[in-house]
Amino acid sequence: MAAADLVVLTGDIAAGPQPVETLDLLVSLGDRALWVNGNGDRELVEVAEGKPCQYAISEWAGKQLRADQVALLAALPARQVLDLGRLGTTLFVHATPRRDDEMILVDSTLDRWAEVLDGVTADTVVLGNTHMPFVRLVDRRLVVNPGAVGMQYGTTGAHWALLDAATGAVTLRRTPYDAAAAAERLIAGSGFGEIEQWVAEYVTVTYSDTEALKVFAELEGR
Repeated sequence: MAAADLVVLTGDIAAGPQPVETLDLLVSLGDRALWVNGNGDRELVEVAEGKPCQYAISEWAGKQLRADQVALLAALPARQVLDLGRLGTTLFVHATPRRDDEMILVDSTLDRWAEVLDGVTADTVVLGNTHMPFVRLVDRRLVVNPGAVGMQYGTTGAHWALLDAATGAVTLRRTPYDAAAAAERLIAGSGFGEIEQWVAEYVTVTYSDTEALKVFAELEGR
């Protein structure tokens, strides 16, 4: 069994069918949680402020949030930096150090990585956005994508990464859960009008890494 002293949330935290409940649960972690803003969170705040969103789930979720939750998301930092022992100075961002919606992938070119990480002095960089887990080296720098707990791509289950400051080890983790039970609970408990379609696309079915990479590669500009 693995546990962590600190849980870092790398963005896209509440853009789903249970935004209020999700935020309340994470807030209950108190100082054990360190938060980073993601484009999904920014979009929820924009919806709450009256701006439209192209994603139906975010359009709905942003209108469910309480005023204190909107304020919480609006105040989230774009990055967090920790000294993690043998992992060195570790930078946590959502997509890239430059933007909260920029695409960078495990198979992106070294030139592309150099562009995205230009000016970054951290020894380790942890990012999300694509919801696909990987660990790779980029010019001697360790880059980690923990994957996603919800709306994961590649394999089923809740994905996360364990960073061990004492040893410098990074382990990609996957916690299985009963997708059918989760789907039933979401359909019964969420007021999202398109919940059954959303569940069928993101809970009971998981897009493969091949499917996701093809789409993301186009968004990266290939």
